[in-house]
Amino acid sequence: MFTAVYRWRLKENSEDRFTEGWRRRTKEIYRKCGSLGSRLHKAEDGTWVGIALWTDKETWEAISSVPVDDTEAVEMMRDSIEESLPSMLMEVTEDLWQTKQFES
Repeated sequence: MFTAVYRWRLKENSEDRFTEGWRRRTKEIYRKCGSLGSRLHKAEDGTWVGIALWTDKETWEAISSVPVDDTEAVEMMRDSIEESLPSMLMEVTEDLWQTKQFES
């Protein structure tokens, strides 16, 4: 499994617009590109963090060749971002997320 972590600082009063754009774009990527979904977080320092899961890096890399249908969602996000911070790309080595292993 492959994980992409994105981080942003948003413009003041743009959180709702960004979140709606992120939600719409994430759903489109899920439907069209084979992602395993994504989570959006707001960190204590005020930055926003998106964590996207993929079956592998090759599937993630292929999204750049898939046309965007919901261009408005992309614009909503782009217009809301004050600063894009460096992303992190990671291979999952252990996965205990949403696991029942802890119940026994």
